Amino acid sequence: MTSSSDRSPAVDVLSTRTYEIRTYGCQMNVHDSERLAGLLEDAGYVRAPEDSDGEADVVVFNTCAVRENADNKLYGNLGHLAPKKASRPGMQIAVGGCLAQKDRDTIVKRAPWVDVVFGTHNIGKLPVLLERARVQEEAQVEIAESLEAFPSTLPTRRESAYAAWVSISVGCNNTCTFCIVPALRGKEKDRRPGDILAEIEALVAEGVSEITLLGQNVNAYGSDIGDREAFSKLLRACGTIDGLERVRFTSPHPRDFTDDVIAAMAETPNVMPQLHMPLQSGSDPVLKAMRRSYRQERFLKIIEKVRAAIPHAAISTDIIVGFPGETEEDFQQTLHVVREARFAQAFTFQYSKRPGTPAADMDGQIPKKVVQERYERLVALQEEISWEENKKQVGRTLELMVAEGEGRKDDTTHRLSGRAPDNRLVHFTKPGQEVRPGDVVTVEVTYAAPHHLLAEGPVLDVRRTRAGDAWEKRTAEKAARPAGVLLGLPKVGVPEPLPAVTGGCAVD
Repeated sequence: MTSSSDRSPAVDVLSTRTYEIRTYGCQMNVHDSERLAGLLEDAGYVRAPEDSDGEADVVVFNTCAVRENADNKLYGNLGHLAPKKASRPGMQIAVGGCLAQKDRDTIVKRAPWVDVVFGTHNIGKLPVLLERARVQEEAQVEIAESLEAFPSTLPTRRESAYAAWVSISVGCNNTCTFCIVPALRGKEKDRRPGDILAEIEALVAEGVSEITLLGQNVNAYGSDIGDREAFSKLLRACGTIDGLERVRFTSPHPRDFTDDVIAAMAETPNVMPQLHMPLQSGSDPVLKAMRRSYRQERFLKIIEKVRAAIPHAAISTDIIVGFPGETEEDFQQTLHVVREARFAQAFTFQYSKRPGTPAADMDGQIPKKVVQERYERLVALQEEISWEENKKQVGRTLELMVAEGEGRKDDTTHRLSGRAPDNRLVHFTKPGQEVRPGDVVTVEVTYAAPHHLLAEGPVLDVRRTRAGDAWEKRTAEKAARPAGVLLGLPKVGVPEPLPAVTGGCAVD
């Protein structure tokens, strides 16, 4: 433990204390941060203003261990806060998430001003650990080795009125050589279908109209409860929930993507025509070295089946360039799959060593210059394909769910932004009548760019929704009570608009 001389002096606990959460990494971390916020507000903390820049009484880092130089970025941010903490009696700093699970005691050794370190399996302990650190005036490091309770039982501060993450499982049973997530999140644990559906129904009752089912390997759902068709059954069950307009999921694995899932997607009206299917590499030898349990032919067959069943589906992917041992021929195979699959979007990454993964110690590490050159070729090809695929949308009439904060230039262009059913981002002309986030508009696409569409003509129809009503209510409450409203299960509240879906930590 760290000595008390490194801790801030005690502060009057009766005063209202503020908190700030900084989130890094995948959708799992984003959703975990919603729970951390719920826990802190349940314990009496209030959210600090968005521009507080480390001035909150409690600053929580929810970390990722997958990104390149994740540890350096964390310690840089912690170093920036050190003088602020020294000058502010009672300020506390907590570090959680995957990097905390991995580095444990290293964090307080390198940053002795940190008060609490907690892992991915015990986020529910944060308020207790903060109080213990305050009373004992020494750092509290508590890392559970396995899941103590499914985190969806925790209070959650959701901040969007119309879209919500819903975890259906945690952990992963795969052993990909570039991925450390299974070691940090543990083996897959599935929630009971009834609990998932009860949460979704509670969300819909609060005004949410779009949910994204979330799992490290989302379509492996059922392996822990002994039902190989559990995921497709769950999708179909979502189709029976009144008021639930849009269902998405991320991130699936090609190994577990079975025909019954494709059928459920095609036959369930509120399951959106969108699929994120991580490729990682198009080369069979590289896939084998990655311990990916499919090959190029299997992957392309899945894409073919999805397109046959859902012709307008937008398919996105993750690709790693420069994996150890990758030859030019291997890379050409990746380019071949990209040309054949015609992804709407690809999240592309240059391979870099991740400490603790088998790939970090493999022979054949590729020089940075070679990786960069291949990466640029891949990006150029995918940009060309994305643009060509988006041009096919011109002239189509689409229903958009109006989004909050997704169009960075909306104020200057006098436009609003929304997501099409296939999750494409569309900027559209602001209509004369009021349109709220969560409402649905009908537009005709007039222009395509590689990463967005434009609907420059008049809006054809505006449908006010319960989700829009919920957004309006949330906005009014926020103005009256800047700290926000804590809403936990079964009274589940409202999150920020969901970002475009990516493949979790880019390692699925």
